[in-house]
Amino acid sequence: MTEDAARSGRPGLVEVAALSGVSIKTASRALNGESHVAHETRERVLRAAGELGYRPNGMARELRRGGNTSTLIGMLAGDLGNPFHSQLAGGLEREVRAHGLQLVTVNIDENSQSEHQLTEALLERRVRALVLASTLPTHDHLALERRHGTPFIFVDRPPVGLSADAVLLDNRDGARQAAAHLLKLGHTRIGIVGDRSRLSTHQERVTAFGAALAAAGVPDWREHLVEGAHDVDTAQHAVTALLRRDRPPTALFTTNNRITTGALRALHGHPSPPALVGFDELDMGDILGVTVIAHDAENMGRQTARLLLERLDGYTGPPRWVILPTRLIARGTTLHR
Repeated sequence: MTEDAARSGRPGLVEVAALSGVSIKTASRALNGESHVAHETRERVLRAAGELGYRPNGMARELRRGGNTSTLIGMLAGDLGNPFHSQLAGGLEREVRAHGLQLVTVNIDENSQSEHQLTEALLERRVRALVLASTLPTHDHLALERRHGTPFIFVDRPPVGLSADAVLLDNRDGARQAAAHLLKLGHTRIGIVGDRSRLSTHQERVTAFGAALAAAGVPDWREHLVEGAHDVDTAQHAVTALLRRDRPPTALFTTNNRITTGALRALHGHPSPPALVGFDELDMGDILGVTVIAHDAENMGRQTARLLLERLDGYTGPPRWVILPTRLIARGTTLHR
């Protein structure tokens, strides 16, 4: 076994050629289905490859062909533990697979350093295009790569300092719907439990919700704002702390599904729980009776794939931003005071 094969734990082309009694060049031609290889020789090579468990190095083959024929699409997902990101990736993957492409999804865990490292790793593997649910404040570092022809499609969070396509939610309108619903029910002391303040989705939702409250005559809404509740446990503690105040909020707006789940844990068994509106649908949200600002994450993935495929098909026009709608679904957490 060659040194490279020994390191990888798999036999290489050299071993296949030796076992089948042909040259490396002939073995390569036989495995690639090229012409001018005798049927008997091809069968012998294929049989040897099967006996050895040989697998061709697809990445190396694509690079030898010119570096721009990869079938891989890279996706940087914000947090695959969040159903929103996994549903989005699912919608994207099904669309690109139907066009003979393969999606490679990596989890950046909402971490800027991980995003930088994983972006470089995917680009080094010559992905045909890159889909980013980015956590970074700017993306001008990708400009050079874009000039080399790699399409970038931003999803959920917009590009900053880079001209690129994007598929986004109408976060502002969704937050305004949530605020209008709670104000209509008579709530003015409303707790807002949000994600990390550096995330653009958080900023848009909180800003629009707060502006709606201020316009309705609630200028002190920031007194009931808690930020940094990125996961279920942190959100649960944040909501518990809000409810322990001398004058706790009579309603809550949670800015994503993980935060809403944490809020539900904090409210479980509470004798007089506040009204609750959460951004993003929840698993079993209809059964639990949670009022939400809903949208279709899988459709978001499909729309992202559409822009990506058009770029790969040769579209060179200006960047396109697709803004997807949200809608309020009123359920038990706000139907009764």
